[in-house]
Amino acid sequence: MGITKTDLFSEEQNQMAFIAKALGHPARIAILQEILKADSCINSDLVKELGLAQATISQHLKELKRMNILIGTVEGSAMSYCINPQTWLTIKNVFNVFFEQHPCCSSENCC
Repeated sequence: MGITKTDLFSEEQNQMAFIAKALGHPARIAILQEILKADSCINSDLVKELGLAQATISQHLKELKRMNILIGTVEGSAMSYCINPQTWLTIKNVFNVFFEQHPCCSSENCC
């Protein structure tokens, strides 16, 4: 089988793209913001807070969990979701390194 396009890029570039894809939908950002705002695990409150259908929220939660950004635990008949602290720190570090590559506010490096 031939080379895949992802093989043309570094592990770091692929990791950043993977993270950006996970964060690349406004519903996922809203879900993460609600969980961060609650500063605890959250479950059914998301439907009321975001105004999206349960099925839509469930699909986005599933994707965030698949990407290991969220950790889900069973509480009775419901799932409860929390931010995965290790993954969150990795995301923060990956993007900090990326954004720090540009010397912002240095007019001599501007075009």
